Amino acid sequence: MSTTTPVSSVVNVGADLLADAVANQAVDVARVDWRPPLSGTEADLAAVAADPLRRDANARAVAAYHGVTARLVDVVPASEALGLEPGQFLHAGPPITWDRASGPLRGALLGGAAFEGLVEDPEDAAALFESGSSVSLEPCHHRDTVGPMAGVVTPSMWMFVLEDLETGRRTHCSLNEGLGKVLRYGAYSPDVLERLRWMRDVLGPLLQGSVRAVRDSAGPVDVTGILTQMLQMGDEAHNRNRAGTLMMLRDLAPAMVLESERGGLSPNDVAEGLRFIGGNDHFFLNLAMPACKLALDAARGIEGSTMVVAMARNGTDFGIQTAGTGDEWFTGPAQLADGLFLGDYGPDDANPDIGDSAITETAGIGGFAMATAPAIVRLVGGTVPDALATTRRMHEIALAENPRWSVPVLDFQGTPTGIDVTRVCRTGILPQINTGMAGKVAGVGQVGAGLVTPPEEIFPKALARLAELARERAAVVAAH
Repeated sequence: MSTTTPVSSVVNVGADLLADAVANQAVDVARVDWRPPLSGTEADLAAVAADPLRRDANARAVAAYHGVTARLVDVVPASEALGLEPGQFLHAGPPITWDRASGPLRGALLGGAAFEGLVEDPEDAAALFESGSSVSLEPCHHRDTVGPMAGVVTPSMWMFVLEDLETGRRTHCSLNEGLGKVLRYGAYSPDVLERLRWMRDVLGPLLQGSVRAVRDSAGPVDVTGILTQMLQMGDEAHNRNRAGTLMMLRDLAPAMVLESERGGLSPNDVAEGLRFIGGNDHFFLNLAMPACKLALDAARGIEGSTMVVAMARNGTDFGIQTAGTGDEWFTGPAQLADGLFLGDYGPDDANPDIGDSAITETAGIGGFAMATAPAIVRLVGGTVPDALATTRRMHEIALAENPRWSVPVLDFQGTPTGIDVTRVCRTGILPQINTGMAGKVAGVGQVGAGLVTPPEEIFPKALARLAELARERAAVVAAH
């Protein structure tokens, strides 16, 4: 006589038909969304999987990333922080030339040239960039910097300076202008330039005095620590930074008041500065971004690592860099975001994705931490269940969790950390990015916000290079 043991749980891989039938019998079903690897990646996946360096290299990359604490140590002009000279412009994303630049990037460059006094009318700057004789373009990432949206940085713009005190490494980002018609979205009207001049003449010096005063008395502001707290308070640190901005203002406001007279600023200047920051919920984004870059840069140059250390877009191309492939960019066409539009704008008005702000997702926040900020769906689209599912899905392509940055609604699980090229290629799951949308015509500004993913083909490109390096190492070992 035979007996059978009742089945209490089943794991279903692939189609839901069988899972639905079993679930109808009151059996607990764990559903695995299995997909075949991305087309053409099988041989490269095998080569990288066989690389004896990979496992330890990825562990070291994650540990290096986790070991960084970013602190705000100064605010200085880009000419001082980065050595930028007149005519030198930084931009978001991988390298690009004027002839391939998108509308919002062109608009930001035109406005930046007028802001620097190279031309009186922004439209006249087009001839400068077409000739290239007196101006140059370079990615922000190549100067230890990140720039939101168009990411244009000019010598006179003030920069946040973040430092890892253990190593002395630094990263930088410009000050946030707010939303709507602003330079980073490609707008360059007179009011945009007037705001930039006020930020140069008033806000920059005001922040410099307060940041230095706090640094020299109580120690520099712990930006990584603020990120830890804001994720518990409903921010995801890309398109929602309300709590982070207010915490930063809490730390700096007393010093802004006390130090203003030393910088020759009036009480009205201080009041306007406080009002500007307090009314700009995105102000902290420009601290979150360089904090993420500072941590990710610690993982660069680790031979054999398949961890992504940068994702960036210039409005034409989307590029990634990995820990194991140096400064090489792997690029594909930037994608159009799917989301919500402002006013009468629609999909036909939007430019493909742009900006260095995807460094937040690369670090495991932003779109990767949507579950900690479900209210973000009201800005970028989707539903609260979508937000929770997104964070869970991103764990499938991540090497680890971040013990500092946890998600309360997921039982304080750490955010997904370390995008793994091999896992993306093996599962077909692409990183989820929360993003703003710039108008595709220069001068328009912001038209909406939404969700976007990188172009699929850039991950097989990075994998192919990692596989090539792995085969070269294996050949050397075999030869000896």
